[in-house]
Amino acid sequence: MSRVHSSAWILYFASSIVAAAADDAAVGGESEHMFTFSMRCMTIFCAVALVLQLLFIRVREEKPAEENKDPTLTWREDEGITKLVPLIPEQRGEKKKLERYTMAEVAKRNTREELWVIVDGRVYDLTKYIDKHPGGILPIQDMAGKDCTDVFANYHAARIYKSMLPAFLVGEVSDYEVFEHVKDFRHIRQELLRRGLFETDMTYYAKMFTWTYGLLFCGLWLSTCSSMGVRLLGAVVIGVHWQQGAGLGHDMGHSGVTHKFHMDHWLGSTLAITQGLSTCWWKRNHNTHHVVCNSIEHDPDIQHMPVFAVTPKSFEKPFWSTYYNEWKSMDSVAKWFVSNQHILFYPIMAVARFNLYAQGVIQLCKPEKLHYRKTEMFTIGMFFVWMFGLAFSMPTYGETIAWLLISHAVAGILHVQICISHFSMETYHGHAYNNKDDEWYITQLKTTMNVLTPEIMDWVHIGLQFQIEHHLYPRLPRHNLRKARELVKAAAAKHKIPYVEQDFYDSNVKTLTAMKRTGEVAREAKKGEHGFFESVLWDGLTLSG
Repeated sequence: MSRVHSSAWILYFASSIVAAAADDAAVGGESEHMFTFSMRCMTIFCAVALVLQLLFIRVREEKPAEENKDPTLTWREDEGITKLVPLIPEQRGEKKKLERYTMAEVAKRNTREELWVIVDGRVYDLTKYIDKHPGGILPIQDMAGKDCTDVFANYHAARIYKSMLPAFLVGEVSDYEVFEHVKDFRHIRQELLRRGLFETDMTYYAKMFTWTYGLLFCGLWLSTCSSMGVRLLGAVVIGVHWQQGAGLGHDMGHSGVTHKFHMDHWLGSTLAITQGLSTCWWKRNHNTHHVVCNSIEHDPDIQHMPVFAVTPKSFEKPFWSTYYNEWKSMDSVAKWFVSNQHILFYPIMAVARFNLYAQGVIQLCKPEKLHYRKTEMFTIGMFFVWMFGLAFSMPTYGETIAWLLISHAVAGILHVQICISHFSMETYHGHAYNNKDDEWYITQLKTTMNVLTPEIMDWVHIGLQFQIEHHLYPRLPRHNLRKARELVKAAAAKHKIPYVEQDFYDSNVKTLTAMKRTGEVAREAKKGEHGFFESVLWDGLTLSG
């Protein structure tokens, strides 16, 4: 958005808050606490700093490199910086003639006991590495036996090709084929790299940090004022802070800010002190979601039984969730929730953040290898101290409950945004990436929807409105996704690939309509069908059986 429009929007918002607080001060007289005063000062400081940044810091101009005309070289990025490097990494030690394998032969090596993948037509044996993978076991396991060229490029820096891949090289593919549409989408990635668009503009994130933490200070200020109405307005502002802060956490989780795995991870884990969300849990969950988007058995982001089912495929028969390591099936409780899910959707979204708190704590207590576990245990613990401390500082228990519900309901906009990106899109059983009709780019476009929004409102959607581009190129910084959209839409149109993009209202309608259709199928489910069985919990609650 333009600096002038941004400044006008921020000043309007800030003036509304100041007016409300001034009114509160008139009521409260000289009773303002030191904490309230300090938060007010920090709010003013952040507001002034943000307006100055918006007015005087220029958006960095593109500095594209020359065209690469050497087919043996390719553009890759390291810490966001574009580099021209060899397409095929050099073998280590004495160069030997590589064994040749067909795609079908590689596809058979798809278990933890023997796990091979393909990158740029070369075959790599990752069997001994899977437990050491910084991104977790599941992403590798889900791509076992498949062509990982585009997945690998989207999650790994240039140095990984040179320093790590050669050690696992076992052969090359004899019948490797690159489809025409794949060539075009890979060319888009090359163009984005050539133009330097994978490099983060740190002035953008300086503005976002100032804005997001200005909201936090403002919310804390208003939540400790003397008027109940202003305190509840503070809950609204805190909710906006959580929603906006989640955008920063999301970008860091993808190593999309500094482009350094440990730096972005540590920053995300540290910011849990204001967000309460675990980056360790998020990485395990979200990286898996990206790799197996909308897979019934493998994508945790559509495995919400017994509360939601995004498709009748979720309960047509029991299935084993490879993420949760448990069976998912229809029962009496699930039947009631899913049958009414289009009605329950927004009320559940209003409190869904509490589930994220729980998921994070559960993940931190598991014995599997995690980065910055102790950091997150401390920061999330401190988050609960200040969040519940602030809530229970309200004069009455009723206001405490109201403050908690309002703040989390406003933050629930985040959950709605995530759900509408995928819930109404195609789903499938098992693993994708088998042929021309379900390779990486086709699968991401079939399972993902953009939210059409004017540029001036991009900050509201925290980058999640460009879900298609984000899924295709997840390390691309948020502020460059709109530029990528222009290229992706053109390529999709050229190859007659559906590119689904609707405004926020229509996206919600599309999602609720799909959920209602699925609910109608669930309502007709009978015992003995759809994996439906008696629920012991339901029988106990209804005194049946």
